[in-house]
Amino acid sequence: MARRPKSAKVRAEVKESRAEKTASYGDLQPAKGKLGIMIPGMGAVATTFVAGVEAVRKGIAKPIGSVTQMGTIRLGKRTEGRSPKIKEFVPLANLDDLVFTGWDIFEDNMFDAATNAGVLDRYLLEQIKPFLQKITPRKAVFDHNYVKLIDGPNVKKGKNKMDLAEQVREDIRQFKKSSGASRLITIWCGSTESFIQPTAVHQSLKALEKAFEQNDENIPPSMVYAYASLKEGVPFANGAPNLTVDVPAMHELSREHEAPICGKDFKTGQTLIKTILAPGFKARMLGLAGWFSTNILGNRDGEVLEDPGSFKTKEESKLSVLEHILQPDLYPDLYGDFTHKVRINYYPPRGDNKEGWDNIDIFGWLGYPMQIKVDFLCRDSILAAPIVLDLVLFLDLAQRTPELRGLGIQEWLSFYFKSPMTAPGLYPEHDLFIQLMKLKNTLRHLRGEELITHLGLEYYD
Repeated sequence: MARRPKSAKVRAEVKESRAEKTASYGDLQPAKGKLGIMIPGMGAVATTFVAGVEAVRKGIAKPIGSVTQMGTIRLGKRTEGRSPKIKEFVPLANLDDLVFTGWDIFEDNMFDAATNAGVLDRYLLEQIKPFLQKITPRKAVFDHNYVKLIDGPNVKKGKNKMDLAEQVREDIRQFKKSSGASRLITIWCGSTESFIQPTAVHQSLKALEKAFEQNDENIPPSMVYAYASLKEGVPFANGAPNLTVDVPAMHELSREHEAPICGKDFKTGQTLIKTILAPGFKARMLGLAGWFSTNILGNRDGEVLEDPGSFKTKEESKLSVLEHILQPDLYPDLYGDFTHKVRINYYPPRGDNKEGWDNIDIFGWLGYPMQIKVDFLCRDSILAAPIVLDLVLFLDLAQRTPELRGLGIQEWLSFYFKSPMTAPGLYPEHDLFIQLMKLKNTLRHLRGEELITHLGLEYYD
């Protein structure tokens, strides 16, 4: 049966209703002024991100991989043909308004650091050399007990961890003043710290601050940066699997200062593949007997992960993905007894060009076995850089949105993380496609647009 066209009156009412909704959500504040990006850890990921932004601004490259820059968002029915770019739909900061600073244990400016990282070719870097050379690292908060296999001279000294946090807060205030930024974001691009679990000192802000004063060993450097940022009202994102803001005290601090936080550990290579493939297996009710993953990586991250403590932190993040996607409690015949192994090997000749091998043993109809082999020759920092860009822009949007900034945890940004953060007691969504739907529906909601359910029955009335 042909679809009956809506009358002019109905169309006018729909248009008026949409206009009213958009007006009611007009409290999204515009992105006026400069946005300052502060990065603990000015290594491969950070330099690839900053160099990439400048290359895009100069028109010598495209922001491939960035949802905020290249992605679109469907609005209304499929028949309406409304699919604006995301950056035109919501008020995101313009790339020309981004300014940068960072902290690192090494003294190299961003040009030298990018050259040493070996991710980007020299021809590209030479075209933006003057810009990168001007970005020099501030002294870093560093604790050798948390990152055992690297060391550097550019380190802050303080009588305790609260003193170090106050020094970082002063850095933040000084950068805001000197750069002319009206808003700030901190995004951790530093190393993976040794594994720790939440303790009593992490359960309340009062206990946390006492632990800072007492130089408690359960306060790693990443928590110093997070605490300092949130106290200054600056949103914080965590690109590593460190505990950092994933504790009640930080949740409290985030809500108190209306400084959004989100998940941990950028979802780049092997885990990205898992969150694409595993939902497909579950959708088709194909069983999983085992998934063996190994990686070779030669950059600073690979070197740090040679330490068993740091590897344990990364392993916990990587292992959680399949269990949450496949839900073995709901599907015991398919996923109740699978083996999941993860290995990471430091191999210097590979540099930042990580190689991930996956052997996947699945089974189908009547239990007959099958295998899938994946060999992903990826570029770790190339995959991470657009994630950094999207996160800083979306976190800035969240802080300019009254409905979001007081929530603390921004679960709608789970799309970008191996370990999404959720409200206490709520299991995380790891399915990449559910995460993307959540992200886009959040943006639609903020602008008063109809949420997309993909039901589609109305086309057949």
